[in-house]
Amino acid sequence: MRIAVVEDDDGVGDALTDALTLVGHAPVRMRRGADLLLGYHDMDVVLLDLGLPDMDGLEVLRKLRTLSSVPVVVLTARDDERSVVRALRGGADDYVVKPARLGELHARLEVAARRRIASSEPATDDGLVLGDIVVDLVGRTAEVDGHDIALTTKEFELLAHLVTRRGEAVSREQLMDAIWGDAYVAISRTLDVHMTALRSKLGRPGTIVTIRGFGYRWDT
Repeated sequence: MRIAVVEDDDGVGDALTDALTLVGHAPVRMRRGADLLLGYHDMDVVLLDLGLPDMDGLEVLRKLRTLSSVPVVVLTARDDERSVVRALRGGADDYVVKPARLGELHARLEVAARRRIASSEPATDDGLVLGDIVVDLVGRTAEVDGHDIALTTKEFELLAHLVTRRGEAVSREQLMDAIWGDAYVAISRTLDVHMTALRSKLGRPGTIVTIRGFGYRWDT
């Protein structure tokens, strides 16, 4: 696998790169969050540190999830519950606290990659194909029945977050945390307004299912 090793500490980054190379992978060393956001396209899985020099790793994860569903395993020294919850709700496939045992880390990377492959949907050069809905995560556009629909930035981010987790129950807190930055301060009514607008523009009742008392699920 081509593995993005996003780690600014040279000692840790070099050790991870060498260890992954020895077991047959092709690691690509990246030192900043911006490097990942520009270079994620050819990666099979991402190993992401949270303490990066240009932006917090949770912010990197949030931005990445509006662009791609590439598997992400967080590897960090942060062991507090809030960081773990925010990372997993923000789209991380797994969370490992440093120092990590290399055998276990290797296994977690492989499991994350297999899980994404197993849940992937057919795609064209234009993007994800979900029935008669096509979502281009890179170009940030959406079509319904061959017609472009005009979405605001937040509406598209909401759509992208749901379609990259299609079939999964996504909590309201996860959506607010991922799109507005912090579930603890985001206004719940803001999510309701954007969800109503997105559903109206898609014009496909039943595509976004409300899970009472929890959140939503993309159901195509």
